[in-house]
Amino acid sequence: MEGRATRPEKRSGWGFLPCCPDQWFGDDSMLTFDARLDANRTHDQRLTYVTSTAWRLRSFPAIVAAMRAVIQRVSEASVTVDGRVVGAIGRGYLVLLGVTHGDGPEHVEWMAAKIAGLRLFADDQGLTNLSLADVGGAVLVVSQFTLYADARKGRRPSFTDAAPPEVAEPLVSSFIAGLQTQGLRVASGLFRAEMQVALVNDGPVTLILER
Repeated sequence: MEGRATRPEKRSGWGFLPCCPDQWFGDDSMLTFDARLDANRTHDQRLTYVTSTAWRLRSFPAIVAAMRAVIQRVSEASVTVDGRVVGAIGRGYLVLLGVTHGDGPEHVEWMAAKIAGLRLFADDQGLTNLSLADVGGAVLVVSQFTLYADARKGRRPSFTDAAPPEVAEPLVSSFIAGLQTQGLRVASGLFRAEMQVALVNDGPVTLILER
């Protein structure tokens, strides 16, 4: 009927409502849930149920997977493996980098350019107007799959949102290369190694970036 909302499609007792990408799950997929479209409900009752159920789901948003980086402004930082220092810097950033499913070269390129361009160092007036290049800083990159820990249920975190090592390792290497193409000096930890990370957080200043 003209001017009336279209009845949600029914498939084996499941209702389907288009998902708003900015409000719910961050993609263009369909949001699927049990709409209980039984024969005893009127059309308007069914539509109200679907709408209200979808709205309530906003209180429990899904974790949207994205490349993640934790940036700490440091006066010094180092990584030790088996008693040997494998990477160390003075003034600069310690970057803990996490890679998830679906990440690719475009995510790496964006993240490297963003971090290189961040202005987190104080100028003569005490304002954070200076970038790494401005202060001659360096970057220490440490791969960190635990950034995708999901501890919403139980006491043992799940890491299923982290990309497998064979996917993550080349992207971490590309990220390091991307920083180097920005003219920065870059040190790193060892992929898949048990590392001891030491740092002096200057400020403290800590940022979380996602792409």
